[in-house]
Amino acid sequence: MARKSILVVDDEKNQREILETILSGEGYDVTTASSGEAAMKFVESRRFDLVLTDLKMTGMSGLDLLKELTNFDRSIIVILLTAHGSVDSAVDALRLGAFDYLQKPYDSDKLLETVSRALNKLSALDTEIVSVSPEMDKVKKLILKIAKSNSTVLIRGESGTGKELIARAIHINSLRASNTFQAVNCAAINENLLESELFGHEKGSFTGAVGEKKGLFEIADGGTLFLDEIGELDIALQAKLLRALQEREIRRVGGVKEIPVDVRVLAATNRDLLKMTEENRFREDLYYRLNVLSIEIPPLRERRSDIPALMEFFIKKHTRGTDREIKIEPAANALLNDYHYPGNVRQLESAIERAILLSENDTITLDDLPPEMSAGSRPAEIGGDSNFKLPPEGVNFEDVERSLIEQAMERTDGNITKSAKLLGLTFRTLQYRLEKYGIKKDGEETDGEDEA
Repeated sequence: MARKSILVVDDEKNQREILETILSGEGYDVTTASSGEAAMKFVESRRFDLVLTDLKMTGMSGLDLLKELTNFDRSIIVILLTAHGSVDSAVDALRLGAFDYLQKPYDSDKLLETVSRALNKLSALDTEIVSVSPEMDKVKKLILKIAKSNSTVLIRGESGTGKELIARAIHINSLRASNTFQAVNCAAINENLLESELFGHEKGSFTGAVGEKKGLFEIADGGTLFLDEIGELDIALQAKLLRALQEREIRRVGGVKEIPVDVRVLAATNRDLLKMTEENRFREDLYYRLNVLSIEIPPLRERRSDIPALMEFFIKKHTRGTDREIKIEPAANALLNDYHYPGNVRQLESAIERAILLSENDTITLDDLPPEMSAGSRPAEIGGDSNFKLPPEGVNFEDVERSLIEQAMERTDGNITKSAKLLGLTFRTLQYRLEKYGIKKDGEETDGEDEA
């Protein structure tokens, strides 16, 4: 795991050196700056997890630096230090977004405790849930409600919706936040090795076991263990997981003694576990043990109001450290907002990252988007060589689009699959447009609500 990076800002060399010694001694990656201006240059060129700054400095003050940092990247955590502490300055610092405020001379233990708390808070902000939709607002409120519990949680959602992000948010808001968060993808590890990964093994327990190894249950003791893709777990291993959850103890592979563990388990899946229990592919008792509390993450197509905010977030993320100011042409912007995203948030981020790399003149166009997204978005692709001519006075694009869809549906007697093929659209994209325009399908009238 990468070391947490801290930027120390103080115009007094002696203070910078003291802070660097204390923090480096705890294993942090420390960079120092002698002024707020120098600090901003560092921040603009690389990512820092935390900024520790003096309040009173020549030139840019600590409060001014806090404002600049917040404007640049609101996920950066800032702690202020001052020898001139007052209630007013402390309130100002906290009001402007500082994590905490310490007065010199500070106790090194208190400093380290504050930094530790701040970095735990940062872990949640690093995986910040970027959203403005009421659907995700419900998810956030549910996270806060269940975080303080020690009960297991089952997180459900399609691939790419951000299930691990939700798990980390639960951990950071829990009473275990100061302890470790461990994650494992149950589908990514061979089932013969996964048991060792979870429960550890003793020396000589199998070929290649040259020494004893702690499993994730032991490593996460006192903290949280996230089991992603839990539906891929082998039936035999499901029984061992159930026992670990019930008895709160594990046995290493090849071991003979039981090892007590205090671990909160969060699990995630994109599969229907209840249906799998009916098909005897997932243990019913384990399902109910995992599903004490549950969170359902809606797919991106059901919370379209989040798309613009996510686009902005990913553009900033993938241009950090550069001087590029990316713009999106209207046609590409419309497509990104209208696309159905079978791969959800992960697919949107991938598309934005690709487009930034391919864009010329710092403008994302349709040509920069993945082919599977832009297919069917160009008029020339409707019916091959297009005879459509744009009149001098222009057109209402939505009226034209609706007219073409109605013609296609009429020609195919309402067959969505055939109509989508005629229009060069995917089935799901046409479904969305039918609902958007309130066009009849399968003999029924949609509600006509515009989700865009």
